[in-house]
Amino acid sequence: MKKKIVIIGGGIAGLSTGIYALKAGYDAAIYEKNALAGGECMGWNRKGYHIDNCIHWLTGTDPKTDLWQVWKTMGAIDEQTEYVDEGKFYTSILNGQALTLWNDLERTRQELTAFAPEDKDAIDLFIQHVEYAKTCVIPAKKPLDMMGIRDYIEMGKEMADMPKVMKTFGKINMEDFGKMFKNPLLSTMMTDYLCYNYTAYSFLVSYATMAAGNGKIPVGGSLAMTNRIIKRFREMGGELHVNAPVERILTEKAGRSDRAAGIVLTDGTVVRADEVISAVDTGFLFGKLLDKKYLPAQYQKAYADQKSYPTFSGFQAAFAVDSDFAGEGTIVFDCEPLQIGSNSFSRMSVKNFAYEPSFAPEGKAVLQTNVTQQDEDFAFWKSLDEHAYAQTKERLAGELEKRIVAQFPSLAGRIELLDCWTPRTYERYCNAYHGAYMSFITTKGTKQLRAKGELKNLKNFYLAGQWIMCPGGLPIAAVSGKFAIQRILKREGRPVEI
Repeated sequence: MKKKIVIIGGGIAGLSTGIYALKAGYDAAIYEKNALAGGECMGWNRKGYHIDNCIHWLTGTDPKTDLWQVWKTMGAIDEQTEYVDEGKFYTSILNGQALTLWNDLERTRQELTAFAPEDKDAIDLFIQHVEYAKTCVIPAKKPLDMMGIRDYIEMGKEMADMPKVMKTFGKINMEDFGKMFKNPLLSTMMTDYLCYNYTAYSFLVSYATMAAGNGKIPVGGSLAMTNRIIKRFREMGGELHVNAPVERILTEKAGRSDRAAGIVLTDGTVVRADEVISAVDTGFLFGKLLDKKYLPAQYQKAYADQKSYPTFSGFQAAFAVDSDFAGEGTIVFDCEPLQIGSNSFSRMSVKNFAYEPSFAPEGKAVLQTNVTQQDEDFAFWKSLDEHAYAQTKERLAGELEKRIVAQFPSLAGRIELLDCWTPRTYERYCNAYHGAYMSFITTKGTKQLRAKGELKNLKNFYLAGQWIMCPGGLPIAAVSGKFAIQRILKREGRPVEI
């Protein structure tokens, strides 16, 4: 009789866990609280338009990487997958002047140097280290703690140039990085994409992923990819239970420790299992599904120290525009200050989804904007009652529209609000801690959080999801599901290569 594995949460981590469980010969059942699996890798329809919530780029689109094989196993992408050809990371505008970070690094170098020759040395240093950062890959064969000496030697060879990046940019944050450039636009551009308190190397790795061709956008976007993964899971024989929120994890005494024996749904249904894997937000898991006595020390520290382990999210809005709108890709620009709670913002971004004609009626396109939010901003949104929350969203979405039109006057009278959402939306839909759609921000001088995926005082229980390793996101979610199954295989003395 096959061992039964129950998985809590049907996001990318839960689906990955289920697919690898089936591949390893187990029975797998996923319990998802929403009507549709996929978690934050999601999209939705409004007024005849499609809004894409997730994929700015998908790390792991290079077939030479182990992560690509994980995505292929999950049914997300394969050799026939078509990708959007954007050609650039983003464009920054300041005082009417614009600069672009192109995927072609030499083109970027030439453009930046011609614009700001006084920053030539800093530009050369930046471009060279982005080139080095192309060697950075996410380990996807097995968990780091399961690697042997040979595995580490191979990984060291593969990522030979990353120590150079860490030496130069591992101990400074984005605010420090921006100060390396004298030109105001160049300095602003370098701090436009990530929060000021992110370590600078994170930015270089993100840009390098795009420049290396390992961060493409699959045609069809987030929901289409999620549906492919769901199809793969079901075709392999997995059980997917939607509209099935979990109330708690069933635990029993097992000698000197406890063991996970199944789950209890909110309707009282008890589902017993041989193994339980949580693929939900750890902030929701501990204290809601499990007693906080099981909370590992590194999480206790992170949740107690928001300064060292902050999170970020966004206040976002989607608009319908004419498809001949001149803005392409992602554009960041200065705007009239916008007050949200106690914080004021004077930069905002828009992303034009005209490259996806299926997202809009003929002659139209979707334009999305994002104002970065952090922990204190989440506290503001949470302080509002339902009436005030709805009013504030509507008012601020109108303010964003005014600022978009001020930057792009051709949109006057040709832009319509489709929807807007906040960090509170992510909390409601995904039980996301502080509405964050990534894991904890890696700040300078702080040890990066990395959880092993097992709890010392709870047997037959494993963790998956983006919160087990910074910076989180889709790649960590995907590999964490595979890693959870490999831990079970190792415990059973079976080969872990799946």
